[in-house]
Amino acid sequence: MTHYVYVLRCGDDSLYTGYSTDVERRLAEHRAGDGAKYTRGRGPLALVHVETYADRSAAMSREYQIKQLSRARKERLVDDADDPAVG
Repeated sequence: MTHYVYVLRCGDDSLYTGYSTDVERRLAEHRAGDGAKYTRGRGPLALVHVETYADRSAAMSREYQIKQLSRARKERLVDDADDPAVG
């Protein structure tokens, strides 16, 4: 099973980081108001970053690591993901 860590950009320009085994399903849940309490009422939501991991432990560790980053560093993470020359 593949595990994912993802970052959403909310309608208020805040960033939300989460974990899932099915990013598209989880995004649909967030958009339907069935996802995390934080994302309810903060739409529209855009998927701006996804990382893939082979095991749950690694994905959960990375989710925690991203959540500890400053806003500026999270923005750089998202920007780097958009730049094909990076990574």
